Parts: sequence; structure tokens; C-alpha cells
Amino acid sequence: MLKTLHKIGSIGVVTEPAPPTDDSLRVAEHLQEEIRRIIGRALCIRQVDAGSCNGCELEIHALNNPFYNLEGLGIKFVASPRHADMLLVTGPVSRNMELALRRTYEATPAPKVVVAIGDCGCTGGIFGESYASAGRVANVIPVDVAVPGCPPSPTRILSGILTAISSRRAAK
Repeated sequence: MLKTLHKIGSIGVVTEPAPPTDDSLRVAEHLQEEIRRIIGRALCIRQVDAGSCNGCELEIHALNNPFYNLEGLGIKFVASPRHADMLLVTGPVSRNMELALRRTYEATPAPKVVVAIGDCGCTGGIFGESYASAGRVANVIPVDVAVPGCPPSPTRILSGILTAISSRRAAK
């Protein structure tokens, strides 16, 4: 053992030095700072399913997995619209959800941001407007950002959320 330690001591460190840090790669920290600067704390989102097929919800849930780590960016989902800064609405608004969506919107404190997710939320999708559907989310409440796709990828949803935050900053 003593021989091995002597050998290690006589050779010294033979590895390369660590590469210099690159601050441009610290995207998560930059986003956290940006969100805190705009909102003053973590961004709180209330997700509302207004009649979707749950395809968009699966992609939204993927944002919470360790790969996307939404909460690590300072963005979290809340159970009450009274605690929310943003509404994330999916699906064509069914007639049964129309009043509930309006009440959720009214319960969200100002200034609030609404993001419509998926083709159904943006345009009404294949359901359109009918006796059972009010169509797109914008027919019921004001929409700030629309994220098309059937369903949109988690990256596109995150991009829509960040666009909504940026538009909120520009409005101030």
C-alpha cells in the first residue's frame, strides 16, 4: 500500500484542466432570473381542460418530468385559479365547460395571461362550433398566446409559456 501511495505521489496529476465555464449554457438560471424579474416570484399556472381528448394534457404532464424539469425553471402548476398567474387551456370549449372556464378566468387575479394549447384550443379543431361546442378558447375568454399542434410537443408548449411571459413583460 505504501508503495502505491509513493508511486501516486511521484507521478502527480496527469489529467487535463477543467474547461472554462460558459455562462451562455446556464439557460435554467437565466430563465429563473427572467421569471423572477417579470413576476417577482415563481410563475404559477392553472391548467384547464375545457373538453380535450387529453392528448395535450399528456404533453403538458411531460413538462413536469425530469427531462424538461419545469419546476426547476421556476414554473409550477397550482390547483386554484386564485393562485395562478397564467391559465393554460386545452381543447375546444364544450358548452358544459363554458361557464366554468369563464368563472376560472374571472377568479384568476390580474394581470393574467391565457395560453390556448393545441389545435382544438386555438381553432376549435375538428369539432369547430356546434350545439355541443363553443369552439376555440378565444370565443369564450381572451387568449394571449396560441400554441398549435395536435398535440404540440412539450418544447412548443414551453415556448408558448415563455412567449406569454415575454409579452407580459412588454405590456408592463
